[in-house]
Amino acid sequence: MENSIMVIGAFLAAGIAIGLAAVGASIGNGLVTSKFIEGISRQPEAKGTLLVNMLISVGLIEAVPIIATVIAIVLLYANPLLK
Repeated sequence: MENSIMVIGAFLAAGIAIGLAAVGASIGNGLVTSKFIEGISRQPEAKGTLLVNMLISVGLIEAVPIIATVIAIVLLYANPLLK
């Protein structure tokens, strides 16, 4: 009985972690992209610099769901509490 509760908890934690990371990353990407477009509309000559900074920021933001996925996989498959 205890093992099944641990498995259910691991599944719930993995799903919540991946879901919240995806929501957070999508909000972050939307904010970065909107500020990029706003910056281009204010200073079109700075497009190259803004583009590089936006791509770096989006890449860093996208690292969060990848890390959350790795943590979820560890919770599901390499959990030392589930024997």
